[in-house]
Amino acid sequence: MKCMKCAKVATFHITDIERGKPHEFHFCDDHARQHLAPMADSSDKPAMSEMAKALIGSATEAALEPTPVDQQTCPVCQISFGEFRSTGRLGCPHDYEVFRDELMPLLENIHEATRHNGKSPRRAPRDPKQQTMLIQLRNDLKRAVAAEDYEMAARVRDKIKLLEQELGR
Repeated sequence: MKCMKCAKVATFHITDIERGKPHEFHFCDDHARQHLAPMADSSDKPAMSEMAKALIGSATEAALEPTPVDQQTCPVCQISFGEFRSTGRLGCPHDYEVFRDELMPLLENIHEATRHNGKSPRRAPRDPKQQTMLIQLRNDLKRAVAAEDYEMAARVRDKIKLLEQELGR
């Protein structure tokens, strides 16, 4: 989201309540300070403006100082964890092992799991033997039709239908 007064990224989202109605503001660091400066003049809310100024100051200081975790790098692709945080993209498959301790809570928070189970088609049989048998029968059906052996093709077709009915299709 962009700042309401310039094209910079809005890092502060302020909600002011005036006459019982909320008004939302989205500002960059500079414009957030300007918006909060008049509050310091009012006598009824000096504590709130001081707290907001402290938050702005601590957020900008924290953004400038990289943590030891942010400086950790992958030996294969040389991407740092701080770089991953800023771009949202890992550099190589080895990063999952290198940044494992930091990524696991993140993945669990986003996906509610750390293991991807995937999906299987609804029509796929649950038993691999039946899957193999179905593939083999379909191949036999193609061969019988190609050889113009229609009696054999009809028998194979019937077997396929029976097997599919057993599977609950």
